[in-house]
Amino acid sequence: MSHQLVLPSATYEVSYRNYIHELGGEERYPFPLDFDHSDFAAMLQKLKDFQRGVNLPEGFVPSSTYWLVRGEELIGVTNIRHYLNDRIRHAGGHIGLGIRPSARGQGLGNLLMQLSIEKALALGANPVHIHCYKDNPASAHAIMRNGGELESEITDGDKVVQRYLVK
Repeated sequence: MSHQLVLPSATYEVSYRNYIHELGGEERYPFPLDFDHSDFAAMLQKLKDFQRGVNLPEGFVPSSTYWLVRGEELIGVTNIRHYLNDRIRHAGGHIGLGIRPSARGQGLGNLLMQLSIEKALALGANPVHIHCYKDNPASAHAIMRNGGELESEITDGDKVVQRYLVK
């Protein structure tokens, strides 16, 4: 069964809740995984609002969230910012993504990165800015496998952020 990139929908509610449970206490990427999902329909509406640039918190830009699925199972999540402001250009970039713990180590992060870059380019991002923490070599590897070139490293709080460009 092949993987597909889809817009969030109620079809995947059970799998989404299982994904969140599987993450446990680890930091969630991308940021929409932190949205309250107790009212699943309201969360889906919030994702649609973010995509349309409606009701955005201060400092946020419009962004589209997609789910990588295999059949009825949610495997990964990507969030693609439509453009960057100064804060996000400094540390954040166009793409944030994550793979559920039970699906890691299977090359799916690389696939999701490839599909995310394609979406970002289609939205007009050129170059595509992709940032990751230096202590996350799997993410850096996926970025580089998909054409990312290290532009710079910065310190953001207590973390070193690697900033890549895909042209």
